[in-house]
Amino acid sequence: MYTSHEDIGYDFEDDPKDKKTLKPHPDIDGGWAWMMVLSSFFVHILIMGSQMALGVLNVEWLEEFHQSRGLTAWVSSLSMGITLIVGPFIGLFINTCGCRRTAIIGGLVNSLGWVLSAYAANVHYLFITFGVTAGFGSGMAYLPAVVMVGRYFQKRRALAQGLSTTGTGFGAFLSAVSLNLCVCGALMRPLAPEKEGQDAVGRDPQALPAHAAAAEFVKSRGPRGRAAEKEDGREHEEALGDLGAPACAEKAGRAKDMCAFRLLKTVSQLTLRVRKGFWDWYAGYFGAASLFTNRMFVAFIFWALFAYSSFVIPFIHLPEIVNLYNLSEQNDVFPLTSIIAIVHIFGKVILGIVADLPCISVWNVFLMANFTLVLSIFILPLMHTYAGLAVICALIGFSSGYFSLMPVVTEDLVGIEHLANAYGIIICANGISALLGPPFAGWIYDITQKYDYSFYICGLLYLVGIFFLLIQPCIQIIEQSRKKYMGGARV
Repeated sequence: MYTSHEDIGYDFEDDPKDKKTLKPHPDIDGGWAWMMVLSSFFVHILIMGSQMALGVLNVEWLEEFHQSRGLTAWVSSLSMGITLIVGPFIGLFINTCGCRRTAIIGGLVNSLGWVLSAYAANVHYLFITFGVTAGFGSGMAYLPAVVMVGRYFQKRRALAQGLSTTGTGFGAFLSAVSLNLCVCGALMRPLAPEKEGQDAVGRDPQALPAHAAAAEFVKSRGPRGRAAEKEDGREHEEALGDLGAPACAEKAGRAKDMCAFRLLKTVSQLTLRVRKGFWDWYAGYFGAASLFTNRMFVAFIFWALFAYSSFVIPFIHLPEIVNLYNLSEQNDVFPLTSIIAIVHIFGKVILGIVADLPCISVWNVFLMANFTLVLSIFILPLMHTYAGLAVICALIGFSSGYFSLMPVVTEDLVGIEHLANAYGIIICANGISALLGPPFAGWIYDITQKYDYSFYICGLLYLVGIFFLLIQPCIQIIEQSRKKYMGGARV
């Protein structure tokens, strides 16, 4: 799998036998790695955190445009869905341009979508500006933020991902300017080692630009040299007059040739880079080394298809549920979505710390959090008081902290070299779930005038996703038990 110069986590060093060996990069698990955590933290505030607060905007859009709940919910679901669905295509950008450039471009596109959305006259206009444009820009900044944290950490991966993704919770009740994504992208400094034979600015110390050389030449001549040069100029002015024009024309022709050569060289290098990035991206998905040959990874994809909508639906429809239950006054004091967001922060950090313990399996923590979340989804429709809803929202917030473990689980399944493409597929599956979940819940409400059935159906689909995760481990347990039984029978 191709990795750009930004993706290198190790330096190559010659051993005495002239073989290439690997040594850990000095920034791994320290140094600039914590700047990656800070950068990813703010990306999550600006993207995922703001999307968790879309339920408030959904209520305003219902009042402003007077459309059905199912149609209005498409605005939020498009924004969240496209942010994640574009993951595999953003992997192509990362392979070609690197994480830094991809994140900066994403910040610009996201900001453009928000600005255009300010002039929306109807819901359909928001589909394009807020849903598609802002969503695509968010996706370009989100995936690099997750991938770079994974590349900079080895020993404390779960904790680092947990700290960086706590921005999702903060963003649910804080607002920020989307252009700050560009700053976050600029912090994603490459891990590539410095090349030998270059000075601090990355240029050959023996090479001197033309204008600098000219300046040094003039300085070395001094005032006496300049005076002599003027006298020589007067004596030979007539003699050189006829030769000046052809010489200038020759120099101009050489300059044009050099410009054309440099342009052609740049285009050629860019073409080769794009072609190589594309074919390695294509081979990762459809070639002999395809990720889809990994059965556990395929099961993980099916889980992602069913799971994410159960987490998204409460954020989109919870503010309206509060209005239906006449709990607006209590909710205004401390919104339920803020309870989810705040506990979500602690959930990610705590689950990350627990998953990094030597005696604890990341996979087991991940599964336990999933079971807790699906149970909370089933119980939520039964709560009709603010206190009961607050307790369930706290459970949803804490258990959904397992999202910080998703990159770690993905890396364990496919390896760090395939993390960008693999995690792109996972968040794409999450995006499809987020895209269809909220409109489906709104459509069920339009038919039944209740949100209860929406949560029950989504909870059942979530259980189906968890079932896919359990298939392969159960098969392995059965095979191991069979081998032990056969070995005991032979003895």
